[in-house]
Amino acid sequence: MDSPTYTTRRGEIEHYFDRTAVAAWERLTSDAPVGRIRATVRAGREQMRSTLLSWLPADLHGQRLLDAGCGTGALAVEAARRGAEVVAIDLSPTLVALARERAPRSLGAGSVHFCSGDMLDPALGRFDHVVAMDSVIHYGTEDAVAALSRLAQRTSGSINFTFAPRTPLLAAMISVGRLFPRGDRAPWLNPMAADKLERLRSRDAVLGSWRAGASQRVASGFYTSHAMQWLRPEARA
Repeated sequence: MDSPTYTTRRGEIEHYFDRTAVAAWERLTSDAPVGRIRATVRAGREQMRSTLLSWLPADLHGQRLLDAGCGTGALAVEAARRGAEVVAIDLSPTLVALARERAPRSLGAGSVHFCSGDMLDPALGRFDHVVAMDSVIHYGTEDAVAALSRLAQRTSGSINFTFAPRTPLLAAMISVGRLFPRGDRAPWLNPMAADKLERLRSRDAVLGSWRAGASQRVASGFYTSHAMQWLRPEARA
């Protein structure tokens, strides 16, 4: 994408997850004990991951799936166990290395190719399904839809993604987060409204022919995220 705001945010996200937050994310995504607040985030992320996986076919044999923003690889591994050929990509080479380390040696008929880089890279090929869990939450709504449109050009079935919904609690948390020194901050979330996402989708040159599928919000303590599914007209939910 040529959007300067998308490019800038992508650089900030890569720096944060590859350098500042690696240890925290390694612990959060493990089964190691964590504090009360992080425990709610862990539980929320597990619930969201289960939700997104439930929207995919139970049998993924012969299908390619893009895990866009794979983190430490939990979703990619589960999709591979269903038989999918998974391309799992993340901006953080360090998190990708951790994902490779954690991945089981045998995944049955499925496979996972872990790589670091831009999820929008056309060289990744075509896919039957795309999952972008908490991958576009740091971008503005217009940039997020533009990114999803780019992915839709190479997707034959469904795009399943999450966004940060506009809620008073989330707005307060973001405001507090901005009080921390810049070097200690996570890239702030950009809350989105579902109706605006749908409006932009309907006007998009690629996504305009797609239709809305499942939709679900997950709220667990300090984790609040909303999952949305977009389907090609000929695809089944």
